[in-house]
Amino acid sequence: MYPEHTPQRAVEVHHPAPIPPPVVHSAPVVPVQPGTVPAVASIVLPDGRIVTGYAIDAVRPEPVTAKPTVSRAAVNVALGGVGFLAVCGGLLLLTSFIAALTAFIGQLIILAAVIFGGWIAVQVLGASGHKGGTTVNIRRAVIKRNHFHG
Repeated sequence: MYPEHTPQRAVEVHHPAPIPPPVVHSAPVVPVQPGTVPAVASIVLPDGRIVTGYAIDAVRPEPVTAKPTVSRAAVNVALGGVGFLAVCGGLLLLTSFIAALTAFIGQLIILAAVIFGGWIAVQVLGASGHKGGTTVNIRRAVIKRNHFHG
């Protein structure tokens, strides 16, 4: 397995040692008395049974501090400010809508002018197809000639 010139070493095998379980010492349980002993109360039920137990004081919530009153003038000023902002926002939207509608109508008018102008240009430039000559409708001339000669 090893080449001839390599010195051989002894193989050491290590076995794991088990860990001893921890030693648990039970501490003595010492009852602790409360600072004051609560009073024991007994209640007699309507059927004659007696229930005995410790009386527990009810937890009382912290007293609620009274909220400071808000004056009517402050409420009216706040509502007036909200109303004023709503009206200003509505007017801003209305003016924006009117400006957009005006621009849209202007674009429609320009589009109609371009289309109508193009139609007129086609009519004018398309009628004079050849330069320097006279266009004669032969059918009318023939009908006219037959009418006068016939």
